[in-house]
Amino acid sequence: MPPPEVPIPADPEALRTLDAEQLPGLARTLRRRLLEICAVSGGHLGPNLGVVELTLALHREFRSPAEPIVFDTGHQAYVHKMLTGRADLEGLRRAGGTSGYPDRGESEHDLVENSHASGSIAWAHGLDRAHRLAGKQGVSVAVIGDGALTGGVGLEALNELAADRGSRTVVVLNDNTRSYAPTIGGLARHLAALRTGEVLPGQDVFTQLGLTYLGPVDGHDLTALAAATAAAREAAEDPGSAGVVLHVLTRKGAGFARAESDAVDHWHATGPFSLVGEEATKPAARTWSARLGAAVLDAARADERVVALSAAMIDPVGLTPMQQETPERVLDVGIAEQLALDTAAGLSAGGRLPLVALYATFLNRAHDQLLLDLALHGEDVTITLDRAGITGDDGPSHHGIWDLALAAQVPGLSLWAPRDGARLDAAVPAALGTPGPSIVRFPKGACPEELPALAELPAGDVLHGDAEAPIDVLLVSVGALADRALAAGREIAASRPAANVVVLDPVRALPLGEELLDLAAGARGVLTLEDGLAERGIGAALALRLGRRATPAQPGPVVHCLGVDLEFLAHGKRDAILADQGLDVPGIARSLDALL
Repeated sequence: MPPPEVPIPADPEALRTLDAEQLPGLARTLRRRLLEICAVSGGHLGPNLGVVELTLALHREFRSPAEPIVFDTGHQAYVHKMLTGRADLEGLRRAGGTSGYPDRGESEHDLVENSHASGSIAWAHGLDRAHRLAGKQGVSVAVIGDGALTGGVGLEALNELAADRGSRTVVVLNDNTRSYAPTIGGLARHLAALRTGEVLPGQDVFTQLGLTYLGPVDGHDLTALAAATAAAREAAEDPGSAGVVLHVLTRKGAGFARAESDAVDHWHATGPFSLVGEEATKPAARTWSARLGAAVLDAARADERVVALSAAMIDPVGLTPMQQETPERVLDVGIAEQLALDTAAGLSAGGRLPLVALYATFLNRAHDQLLLDLALHGEDVTITLDRAGITGDDGPSHHGIWDLALAAQVPGLSLWAPRDGARLDAAVPAALGTPGPSIVRFPKGACPEELPALAELPAGDVLHGDAEAPIDVLLVSVGALADRALAAGREIAASRPAANVVVLDPVRALPLGEELLDLAAGARGVLTLEDGLAERGIGAALALRLGRRATPAQPGPVVHCLGVDLEFLAHGKRDAILADQGLDVPGIARSLDALL
């Protein structure tokens, strides 16, 4: 008989008053609620099902927020939220509702949004140092997955922590053998050897570094977890030792058969689904990611020099078809984007044609490598950026709004932002065939209907208007907002039939071509449109170049740049955020009208 369910306590203090015998029933309640909530809202279900017992043990032993618990990555913090006053995860991942990651605006128990992996150990150690300097008691806790521990900053933090005698930092290593996919590398093999007993405690790498290693512990055994977290506290409070690593073994998706049996990612993330029956509700539309995967496979078939890399996200970024057909030419480097780009640089120097597939938001983590390893050396590396622009539900750290601004500052870089699937198909081989670093970026979700060109000019594809006649406003549309740009152009044409509004897709947005500059310089006004930062992106670069051409006698066109405001945007639906930023059809039409 399963244990009777126990209501979710209001806060960690109430949790600590429960008898140990009540905890299995509480764990059962938490799992049921996770399933009910995610069935409606979608979300990171698998990671949270796997940490139910672990989160209970952490909040029973450690006194958050005085003893901070930093979750890495934050998508495994749903249970933490439910135990800290947000039992129903009200409005999960909807505008104005509960964030899918820790959020300081929601609770004093949420310290670090931390959805970009591997930073938790450094955060917790920094908090611990600050507390010791202030004379405060207590420990600091980092909860990091084995996948996140493949990231450089995680390993750097362990190295630093091991040298800090007297540190009161506890590193909880949540080992479920996965990030999105199975964890790779030598450290993964070492953890596997610890799990099987092939390597004994004391012979482990953590002990050899100078840390206190405890484990492995069954992460679904509440009694074992209680003893282990108490032992971790005792070890952390020993002034003669450095930090503590508590090795906990969990199962991603634990307690939900469909998640546990899913070989792809154990329901790492899901959209809404039915709790009845065996299948989740998955979108049937052809996505940008799938289209990219097909284009990469075609390129790999056409040229044996093509090698694909990703940072622990082979399937989400569309590389599964190529991995299945040519596994020896697809490399997973773990959650380590810097490593991915530098490995690609070496592959390029060795005569290969590397393609690195990432989410746009994660390119931020490897800007130095893009600038100084790829561009400075002119290496032929193609980077594809999935989830570019406004992504929606995952919030500020996952919006891919920084890549255009970063790319526009890199000498010699070429960039394609396809407006539809057909242009994505063409962009991949074009990027692979272009010397130096290249980027191909595209948004999340389904590919739009194909937008054919009225005319193909050296400056780009004309989607609306007459580029041969005097141009009142040239609307330069970069990327997948082209359908909105076209609709806005048509709206203005209906209300102002005498105005010649030309909607142009430059096709290759970087470097800025002289033909585009010539066309723009001849217009009365120029409006640029991109789903990246307005102040630093393609439009800003175009405005600067046009400004350099201007003279008092020929001042040039008025240039307005439409894009995303320079701020961190909260989670919400993509279309709603675009509308708020003036990047929907009415907003673009208003901007066109203002220029006219």
